[in-house]
Amino acid sequence: MKKNGWILLLFIFLGLIAGALVANWLREVPGLAFLTRALEVNWSPAADLSVIRYSFVIDIRLSLLSVIGAIVAIWLYRKM
Repeated sequence: MKKNGWILLLFIFLGLIAGALVANWLREVPGLAFLTRALEVNWSPAADLSVIRYSFVIDIRLSLLSVIGAIVAIWLYRKM
């Protein structure tokens, strides 16, 4: 299979989602709180230009497990 940037982005995105799912499943385990604690980043640009008005919101929640998932996804991509 030909490697390109879109496939790498897809792998990273799927790795982040997989890590977030594992973090959600392990959230109740008290000894793993350092892996499941999420850092929240919010970005919401908005403008009212009299002709057009827009608002856009991005919420990102990164935990250590989701970053590990992205690293594993990159490793798997390089192994292909």
